[in-house]
Amino acid sequence: MEKVVLGLSGGVDSSVAALRLKEAGYEVLALYLDIGLGGEEAAAETARQLGLDFAVECVAEELEAQVCRPFYQDYLAGRTPIPCARCNPTVKFPALLRYAQRRGARYVATGHYARIGTGTDGQPILLRGMEPNDQSYMLARLPRPLLSHILFPLGDVAKTVTREQAAGEGLHNAQRPDSMDICFVPDQDYAAWLDRRGGTPPPGNFVDAAGNVLGKHKGYHHYTIGQRRGLGVSSTGRLFVSAIRPERNEVVLSHGEGLHADRVVCSQLNWLAEGALDAPRAAQVRLRHSRHSQQATLIPLENGGVELQLDRPARAPTPGQLAVFYHGEQVLGSGWIERQGDADSSC
Repeated sequence: MEKVVLGLSGGVDSSVAALRLKEAGYEVLALYLDIGLGGEEAAAETARQLGLDFAVECVAEELEAQVCRPFYQDYLAGRTPIPCARCNPTVKFPALLRYAQRRGARYVATGHYARIGTGTDGQPILLRGMEPNDQSYMLARLPRPLLSHILFPLGDVAKTVTREQAAGEGLHNAQRPDSMDICFVPDQDYAAWLDRRGGTPPPGNFVDAAGNVLGKHKGYHHYTIGQRRGLGVSSTGRLFVSAIRPERNEVVLSHGEGLHADRVVCSQLNWLAEGALDAPRAAQVRLRHSRHSQQATLIPLENGGVELQLDRPARAPTPGQLAVFYHGEQVLGSGWIERQGDADSSC
């Protein structure tokens, strides 16, 4: 019987992934990845219900180095990081693969809603999962060679089907709410988490594009591009965060001017298609983790980056977020958003 190591979190998705793997004839070895906050009880209960081999492995040091520290540094640099997209290729999947190697398993699996297919070169490619729960965006930083070792048992089902199967099997977490949390910030107050690490910026000025002072901010790490709520500045119209200037400790507000862009520069590209980009090509692009994608032309830059020339302006493309490129169902690759820009600029 083929072995597969499953990342078991205790949520309904990974639990049903275990069920589907067992139905497919795999021997499932469940692994809970402990980030130093405990919480493995729900996963252990699922493993008990399903009769799975269960183990716990601590990944706190890797998470700190690969995710938490960059998360902190990004906010202090005026960027808005996306930690799950960093964790998958640097912490979660490497830990599962290391354990699989120790246990003699060829594959690892998770409860992500995505699929693995085969490219024109015969090698594996990453495909979208079923809408509306597609999670391919968060997986777009995985190195392509790892795809041949990964199974996504939920890639061809909708979340409603997952819950129905969990309920039908009497799983304890069948109706457990979906988690939208940053796992290492349990109370979801990321600014307080940053403050506890120390060195965060002090209060400073809200300004307009011309530098006129509009009020006081709490520290620029409390704000993201496009934010409207919680600013505490009175105005005749709605105000939005349109820029963050760490070097001046300023947060720029506008009535929406400067929030939209039809060109976006990305760096640190990760290609999951049959070849890297060597000429302009059309693609669909997601600029944030949502269902929405839009048409764009990808233009390779001499420094290894790419400029996205969008068919229509996008609202608040945010430095530190991920741009993911698609051709139909296939994930072509991804890059970190650096700024609005032009092809003559460096990343």
